[in-house]
Amino acid sequence: MDIAQTKRRENIAEYILYLWQLEDLLRAMQFSPEAIFSTLIAPRQDLNEEQKPAFLIWYMDLANLLRQESKEEKGHLEHTLHLIADLHNLHLQLMKLPIGEHYRQTVARLEPELPRLRAVIGNPGMSDTELCFRALYAAMLYRIKGEGEKTAVTDTLEFISPVIAELAGLYGKVERGEIDLFKEK
Repeated sequence: MDIAQTKRRENIAEYILYLWQLEDLLRAMQFSPEAIFSTLIAPRQDLNEEQKPAFLIWYMDLANLLRQESKEEKGHLEHTLHLIADLHNLHLQLMKLPIGEHYRQTVARLEPELPRLRAVIGNPGMSDTELCFRALYAAMLYRIKGEGEKTAVTDTLEFISPVIAELAGLYGKVERGEIDLFKEK
């Protein structure tokens, strides 16, 4: 809960990937309150006994959302998919507006890799932004499992990471009112 709140405030991309990881973790624990408590809450030294029930409720709320959205076995919460759609809308704006000049240069290095990445990840109708997130998450899972040092996904990370990092940074600045997309340079 606290980690998610911090990530949401500081870096939208990390927040999305963190929630996706939590989704898989909750599934692995079969949404068991006991397993969630003993694995995710009890070991934390930074929480006092009064805080622990609130954390359990937060994790169980995530588990319940997965159930409500019929994503007990796979898939991602609509909340994160809407955030990715928001990021993609920003991407589209940055591809046109003067303020996106540097971003377009970063994206240009990724564009030749997108067809190969789409072939590996699948789903031809997926936005480029969601494709990048799915590739980042897949690479993260490969690393956790100790597999696939050189796969099409991990090869492409050097192109994806800068794009998503810049997009997330700009998203945060827009959200905080630090930049105006429509203001002339």
